[in-house]
Amino acid sequence: MAGRKATAADLGAYLCFEDEAGQGLRPPKGRTWAPRGARPRVTVRGRRVGRVNMAGVLCFRPGQRPHLFYKLLIYHGRKGEPKSFTWSDYRDLIISTHLHLGAPLVWCWDNLNIHLATEKTEFAQANADWLRIYQFPTYAPELNPAEGIWSLLRRGMANFVVADLPGLVRIVKRKLKKIQYRPHLLDGCLAQTGLTIEYPLNT
Repeated sequence: MAGRKATAADLGAYLCFEDEAGQGLRPPKGRTWAPRGARPRVTVRGRRVGRVNMAGVLCFRPGQRPHLFYKLLIYHGRKGEPKSFTWSDYRDLIISTHLHLGAPLVWCWDNLNIHLATEKTEFAQANADWLRIYQFPTYAPELNPAEGIWSLLRRGMANFVVADLPGLVRIVKRKLKKIQYRPHLLDGCLAQTGLTIEYPLNT
């Protein structure tokens, strides 16, 4: 991480951590209190077609509050419909994050195949004045603070009941927005990794 932080310091950039997750109509399991022998049950639909894919990025810079940006891809289960994010989806997320923050970005993510696409290198080179892209080591989710966002989301969605995919989209957006506007939760995701981000700006 030291090299990425040095690069961020040189650019006066936000250090950004990206990750993906997905949620279907079947709710995450959660714990609760109940009388002994009277375990509560949540009944959900048997049909499992439909999924919300999420790409989220956590952005940190010393002296600034942390930011969370996200992009959703709704999969309805239709023939020929894309099931996952394409490179252009990730490119648009990077650009929109840059425009929202109005600052250079040091972008860190894992080694998902689409993250290693040739277009990524070309895009990074074409925008080298405000963008650097780095891969995490293989099998190192503990280094990525964005992983914590999905833990918070699933905790907030435990045992939910929705009737259809639009209902799932609504609850995902509502829960992510609650996380988005609670900087202490975003800082907590960083703290769980054991990482600290401290560097002088504009050096």
